[in-house]
Amino acid sequence: MDVQTLAETARQLVADGKGLLAADESTRTITKRFEKVNVESTARTRRDYREMLFTTDGIGDFLSGVILYDETIRQEGKDGTPLVQHLTDKGIIPGIKVDTGAKPLAPSGLEKVTEGLDGLRERFTEYREMGARFTKWRAVYSVGHGLPSRQCMRANAHALARYAALAQEQDIVPVVEPEVLIDGDHDIAACRAATERVLAQVFAELDEQQVVPEGMLLKPNMVLSGKEASNQAGPDEVARETIAAFKRVVPAAVPGIVFLSGGQSDEQATLNLDAINRWKDEMGAPWELSFSYARALQQAPMQTWAGDNDNARQAQQAFLVRARATSAARQGRYTAAA
Repeated sequence: MDVQTLAETARQLVADGKGLLAADESTRTITKRFEKVNVESTARTRRDYREMLFTTDGIGDFLSGVILYDETIRQEGKDGTPLVQHLTDKGIIPGIKVDTGAKPLAPSGLEKVTEGLDGLRERFTEYREMGARFTKWRAVYSVGHGLPSRQCMRANAHALARYAALAQEQDIVPVVEPEVLIDGDHDIAACRAATERVLAQVFAELDEQQVVPEGMLLKPNMVLSGKEASNQAGPDEVARETIAAFKRVVPAAVPGIVFLSGGQSDEQATLNLDAINRWKDEMGAPWELSFSYARALQQAPMQTWAGDNDNARQAQQAFLVRARATSAARQGRYTAAA
């Protein structure tokens, strides 16, 4: 493990004004999203869609890295150029999702634990040879009715930490993603309490597994009201509660936090990220506060493309608009016209 290399890559991923595109949807997930725009999901259409995103002129000004799915990191574009090369040619760092999904946690099955540790060391060796320099593993937690349970928090924290240790062993920066879900009618206080408990368990386990904090990134939820809650917290409250929670449990040595959009609309995710960065200095947040968005960056270009490559240029423009706005929010400078 080369700590200096890990730390340098982690810092590059949270460079000023830049963040991550999460283009790591599983085949099942992207098929569902394609269905909404009446596109058949095949290896070719998935390739064409992602190639359209990755070849957008100017996107390297706003993205530092892209998280890929196993299929995508192996694909070539229409002209035979590997999709990974399209990214590196723009100065964008390729990453790879390595978990195999959240499965029912035995014995009750009420909560989920993420699987994928078997054979992970060997997969990291292969992905490193393909050009991946960072990686991601997601765990999910529900809120309410005594959840998340201690069992769920411990099981997922252990898996996240083992994954992160194996990644760092291969000089690949682990992005650790513990997501407290937005589903439910809980208020923002319940989300903050759950988020703090989850993160405290995660970082205790990361320390136990000797994961170097300088060579990792955290990809968490923002502290939000449940989406069915009658009282929805606004961006400033979200920002204050999020930063206050993280200051209690996230080590200052972690270079950056790259928030997930987590079921928020494009505009809501952008406004909340903007508020978080506007409150950053006043509240003394020690980390770079960036983004790792999927739908909040992709929804507009996917709807514009709609499976027709003749629409690629317009879809790329829609993608660039969303990336520019999110970059502005990452700097606390977003306006509706950004």
